[in-house]
Amino acid sequence: MSWQAWATVAIIVGAMALFASEKVRIDLVALLALAALVVLHIVTPEEALSGFSNEATVTVAAMFALSLGIERSGALEPLTRLLMRIRKPWLLTLAMMLAIAPLGAFVKNIALVATFLPLALRVCQRTGTSPARVLMPMAYAAQMGGVCTLIGTSSNLLTDSLAQKHGLPPFGVFEFTKLGALLAVAGMAYLMLIGRKLLPKHIDAALPEGGEVGKYVTELIVGEDSPLLGTRIADAQLGDKYGVYPLELLRGERRMWSPREQQLAAGDVLLVRGDWEKIEEFQRRARLRNAPEQHYERDGDRPRVLAELMVAPGSPAEGRRMAELGLDWRYRATVLAVHRRGQVLRDKLSNTDLAVGDVLLALVDEGGMPKLRTDDAFIVLSERDDARGSMRKAWIAAAIMVSVVVASGMHWLPIPIAALCGATAMALTGCFGRKDIYEGMDWKIIILLGAILPLGLAIEKTGLSTVVVQGAMGLVGSHGPLAALLMVYLLTALLTELMGHNPSVVLMVSIAVTVAHAAHADPRPFVVAVAFAAATSFATPVGYPTNTMVYYAGGYRFTDFMKVGIPLIALFCTLSMWLIPQFWPFHP
Repeated sequence: MSWQAWATVAIIVGAMALFASEKVRIDLVALLALAALVVLHIVTPEEALSGFSNEATVTVAAMFALSLGIERSGALEPLTRLLMRIRKPWLLTLAMMLAIAPLGAFVKNIALVATFLPLALRVCQRTGTSPARVLMPMAYAAQMGGVCTLIGTSSNLLTDSLAQKHGLPPFGVFEFTKLGALLAVAGMAYLMLIGRKLLPKHIDAALPEGGEVGKYVTELIVGEDSPLLGTRIADAQLGDKYGVYPLELLRGERRMWSPREQQLAAGDVLLVRGDWEKIEEFQRRARLRNAPEQHYERDGDRPRVLAELMVAPGSPAEGRRMAELGLDWRYRATVLAVHRRGQVLRDKLSNTDLAVGDVLLALVDEGGMPKLRTDDAFIVLSERDDARGSMRKAWIAAAIMVSVVVASGMHWLPIPIAALCGATAMALTGCFGRKDIYEGMDWKIIILLGAILPLGLAIEKTGLSTVVVQGAMGLVGSHGPLAALLMVYLLTALLTELMGHNPSVVLMVSIAVTVAHAAHADPRPFVVAVAFAAATSFATPVGYPTNTMVYYAGGYRFTDFMKVGIPLIALFCTLSMWLIPQFWPFHP
């Protein structure tokens, strides 16, 4: 191999390591890989920028806008109200999957899970069921639905775009539907009959009565009239008396050593942990003040809402401190407490770096809640009131989405143009606000697509794809195209679990086409295998964003996804090896 090929290998390995570590944002990893390719003169500047003008990148951006309009217009509210009537956990799981899978074919998966996640948590709390029994099947169903159409997930669009660059005809909007629907039915049957038995049964992650998802950490100021003045924390026995546990004692800017031995003085700040109801009871009886609430300003007698907000995957709030979020001036909200799964926070709330899955207990002016619900940085888990969208806008949004699907499916308009027209129509008809389209856009994915596509060019230009295929075909030997198809599927599935679905598609499409030519077969079934293997990532909580969302909310362990997901991947792989050649023959 040439030195450019070896350099490309090094860039790919480095990118995979960074993707898997999750220590660097995925879009930044893609930009680093792109910069390395340009600096080493493996791709030209024009080729480096070609990914940002690629049809897949433009279409994904437009589909994000369409999905945003469906979500924020309230088009899904009638369905959520219907699901709220369900009382039996197994029926809720089945109903969630049956509702989400068809919607996932047209609506952004993350938006779907974010919409149905609070509903699932409330029903689980009402029925005394662990959310772990419901949330993982819900996330999997979103993926099963997404692969059923060309526009259902970004990796399908990316696969189609890359396949066209290799001279293949474009896939139709519903060309994946037959295979996707059969796999979805089989997958849901597996989850109901076998997968539910593998799910954890006793995870305490449901919302307790009163709304909290766990033990919050908050700051309480000792007042001059508090009965705790002059008392040592150890002697106060806060855990026994109130069910509240002191973590730290802050005096001014100092963190006191051995806080349990300190005598409390006026103005001291106690960092405590406990269920919110118990914290409030302790605050009343000990005559303490909530430190964050002191800074909360109210306009007259406007009502307030106590809301629980979970930091969403890919949220701009990740890694930032509370003061940097601007919740006070954007939504007139003050964070009273924070809950982090599996970890006890010991810093002041203002000094805490937020992480995905953190749950914030926030006091919000009622007028600020509608805008807060549309912020993709957070998922509203619970609140005092519920807002209803305009049914007129809901019907308009649904009609526009149907028009886009029909126009692209009937080949009246190219998919990117139809999607852009639909996004423009939703903006003009007020399905989302003028700024919502930019705030709700998943820019990380768009930047990732634009920056990672040139890596596929580098693989082809350096001859790396040919070297990989020669080695792979040596393993397959003379076992025919079906063995080669199985190799492509399994390799794509493995890369997806390590680095995500879009980067794995970029790496695998050119390899799949070359493998097909080496096996003297039509490349289309091999490209389809890449699309399906990449879009159905079940084995880890990091392979797909919806898995990450339910991982935090459901209280799962990493191994829970492996126990349920690996057999499901094996089922999908087995069925795909049988069905793909039926729908896309090796020798048409």
